Amino acid sequence: MSEQVDVVVVGGGAAGLSAAVTLARARRSVLVVDDGTPRNSPAAGVHGVLGQEGVPPLVLLERGRAELAGYGGSVLAGPVVAAQRADGGFLVTLADRTSLQARRLLVATGLADELPDVPGLRERWGHDVLHCPYCHGWEVRDQPIGVLGTSERSVHQALLFRQWSDDVVLLQHTAPDPTPQEAERLAARGVRVVPGRVVEVLVSDGRLSGVRLESGEVVARSALTVMPRFAARLDGLTGLGLTAVPHETGVGQHIASDLIGASSVPGVWVAGNATDPMAQVTTAMAAGTRAAAALNWDLISEETDGAVTAAAR
Repeated sequence: MSEQVDVVVVGGGAAGLSAAVTLARARRSVLVVDDGTPRNSPAAGVHGVLGQEGVPPLVLLERGRAELAGYGGSVLAGPVVAAQRADGGFLVTLADRTSLQARRLLVATGLADELPDVPGLRERWGHDVLHCPYCHGWEVRDQPIGVLGTSERSVHQALLFRQWSDDVVLLQHTAPDPTPQEAERLAARGVRVVPGRVVEVLVSDGRLSGVRLESGEVVARSALTVMPRFAARLDGLTGLGLTAVPHETGVGQHIASDLIGASSVPGVWVAGNATDPMAQVTTAMAAGTRAAAALNWDLISEETDGAVTAAAR
């Protein structure tokens, strides 16, 4: 199969679908390629999305696909295995050898959460092991919360989650010792620092019940927070010249872009967690819409230049 469209959007999450709907409403031919692995799929619900509070992540995406179809856009399932420049545009190849030609690309592939290697932790990720208080803090309010220390940012995370519960402990794990000032601030907020490496996440009756330290001590907790290392997903896209670079906050790597989503590669835009690791669903939606508008103007400019040249002949 080979198809030519104005824009191929790689990634069918919140950013990608929002971009695609915006482009389709701008009367652009648009095709979304999605590998079916949304980052937030383990979560029970999406929070902070006005009018959609608590909707399951996959339901939200189903609604987005339906909206896109209503404007003439479509979604193809499958991973991208190659992408490159071709004939003044781009050629995208899927795993089933489907070839897509596009005048422009929008990358909304999201990121991968690289979690600490602690037995039992990944299995609870997105349930009672979490990282974003604005996404899930309300759901664990007033519960005993443990913050798994992995870097100097762990003090910040502990103080942040203290807003949602007065029972927060900082499990030092692999994080450095708090500075005297940090220790003073933690103590003033009633956040206890527990030294020692965490060797196991404990579960009872299908829910997180605590952690076991290397010493054998068990610290009872109902929720555990951790700051993953974020890594932009670039599978199949390196042929474009896109690279992941360190994010300025030190949280991992991202695809650099300007304020409207243009990447360093002409004709390629990027939106969502692939470029903004800290973006929530609503932020990713807005970024997708903004990048789509900028991309559409780029196409309009190209078409207008062509019309001017044709009229002068």
